[in-house]
Amino acid sequence: MRQPKRGSVGLMRHQPVLLDEALDLLNVKPGGTYIDGTVGSGGHAAAILDRAGPGGFVLGIDRDQDALKRAEQTLAGRFGRGTRNYDLARGNYSEMTRLARERGLNRVDGVLLDLGVSSEQLDGAERGFSFDKDGPLDMRMDRAEPLTAADLARDLSEEELARLIRELGEDRRARAIARAIVKERAQAPIRTTAKLAGLVERAIGGRRGRIHPATRTFQALRMRVNRELECLRHGLDAALATLAPGGRLAVIAFHSLEDRTVKRFMADHAGRWESLPAGGRAWRGSAPAARLVTRKPVTPSAGEIERNPRARSAKLRVAERTCGNCGRDTPPTRGHMT
Repeated sequence: MRQPKRGSVGLMRHQPVLLDEALDLLNVKPGGTYIDGTVGSGGHAAAILDRAGPGGFVLGIDRDQDALKRAEQTLAGRFGRGTRNYDLARGNYSEMTRLARERGLNRVDGVLLDLGVSSEQLDGAERGFSFDKDGPLDMRMDRAEPLTAADLARDLSEEELARLIRELGEDRRARAIARAIVKERAQAPIRTTAKLAGLVERAIGGRRGRIHPATRTFQALRMRVNRELECLRHGLDAALATLAPGGRLAVIAFHSLEDRTVKRFMADHAGRWESLPAGGRAWRGSAPAARLVTRKPVTPSAGEIERNPRARSAKLRVAERTCGNCGRDTPPTRGHMT
């Protein structure tokens, strides 16, 4: 098998974010087995295989068929088509337990999740993720799914749209935006990204600062179409359950809702000791127990942001699954007492 230079990621438009930091904090070891739950174009997966060496293995999962094709090109070009060092599966990372077991993987040494939208998805006008390029108002990561952003803009009530944009887009102007959408669709359907971006811009007064006024609305619709927070919650559970003791979960998030979900999940599994009124201590937390590898999120360096502005908002958090019999501060079940 042809071995590329460590750390090289090939010629891809999408630049893997926090690549070296993720590899170091995943503690990638020779011959290890890993899951890249959002394999995309294969940049992180290829770098993991570089470091894991000839005996390493990566299962790459993605719901986007186009992404899997790019990942196959990347990995086959780097390591040879038909090698036993990787496998690719179409599906949602929330299903990783099943997808892994179907391939004989019951416990793995690490799981990586790189959340959000890839550069290829943003740059493809036909995918409808970006207001910078006019295209159909689609936003599906898996184009086999029936629901599109245009469906939401057509079918949701003003109240439902306002709640969606306020909660998932975190936009305090959600009511004005929802009202504008309902008014516009009464005249003609909203079927393109340019039409939606334009009406949002008009509704809240045009461009303000470096962020386009429609950014949060597009985020909210995309997250609802792809059930991103729901999948994240299930995916975090699946990832920790699939790890072997000592295995690590690394998650790169790009906005506050994702990062807050990851932070709370890891803190809950890290747990805490509580003193009891009658004496002794009780450990409170969710099983399986975990240890926080990063107390604070790791963020991109100024140099990485300069090379890749889309990395600006990235935050990396890492936790390690622990074993109840491996140490005094890692009890396996809720309510364990000493």
